[in-house]
Amino acid sequence: MGRFLLTRTLSLAASLLAASVVIFAALQLMPGDPARYMLGLNAAPDTVAALREAMGLDAPIASRYLHWIAGMARGDFGLSYTYKVPVAGLIADRLALSLPLAALSLALSTALALPVGLIAAARRGRAADAMLMGATQLGVAVPNFWFAMLLVTLFALRLHWLPAGGFPGWADPLAALRALVLPALALALPQAAILARVLRSALIEALAQDYIRTARAKGLSRAQALLHHALRNALIPVLTILGMQFSFLLAGAIIIENVFYLPGLGRLIFQAITQRDLIVVQSAVFLLVVAVIMVSFVTDLAYAAIDPRLRRRG
Repeated sequence: MGRFLLTRTLSLAASLLAASVVIFAALQLMPGDPARYMLGLNAAPDTVAALREAMGLDAPIASRYLHWIAGMARGDFGLSYTYKVPVAGLIADRLALSLPLAALSLALSTALALPVGLIAAARRGRAADAMLMGATQLGVAVPNFWFAMLLVTLFALRLHWLPAGGFPGWADPLAALRALVLPALALALPQAAILARVLRSALIEALAQDYIRTARAKGLSRAQALLHHALRNALIPVLTILGMQFSFLLAGAIIIENVFYLPGLGRLIFQAITQRDLIVVQSAVFLLVVAVIMVSFVTDLAYAAIDPRLRRRG
């Protein structure tokens, strides 16, 4: 297990270094000069040059990259070009919403997908299986922003059970959770459909294995064999999907955050791109990449905990 962990840690470090280089290089190729954007198209060239020097944009690219990475390692993400405040504070404020939203969405997705996948696998080829898989196909096909509008129409405008948008902050936890229910559900429904289909396929494959037939021959019912033997072996592809979904829910909620007027990290990145606030974009995107890679790292460890054969193979 120690060697497996060392190998995965080295791979993690190499992935982070490569990601930082790609993100920094890609943003340098973006059209538009932040200094000229801030001063306007009619600004005098010497004024633009002075602002570029004050922002550190006149330094060589390699020097700027090393300065950025060194600052990230110290927790100093730089100063926002637009807001003139530390980027770390901006990101921390937005993560206070985005992380709970992603966690709540993932919890709802898992809670919806597990019973659907289990019932569909247990009733394979029957009417219940066809109905559930038809519903999941609809969930995969319909975009989450359409679910969001339907949920707002039903639960906010007609029933008046939940707010249609906005976020009151965490001073009132109950009001904050009520504000996150609809966006979390809109994000969770398509992900639950994907997860349920993956779980059903994995369970059906596991149920065809010899050890399931042996368990049934020893007197276990189909439901007992499904829950106590097939489910554990079907969790490996499910863990992969869960890791990918958490990364998506954290980084890919820009549309939902705009539909519900939520001040999350995705909306911050969108605004920073439109304002050419490159230091905010590269820092926030790098943190999201770190989150994706760390989720993959934890998923690998979970694989090894579930299946010892993967530790030996690793």
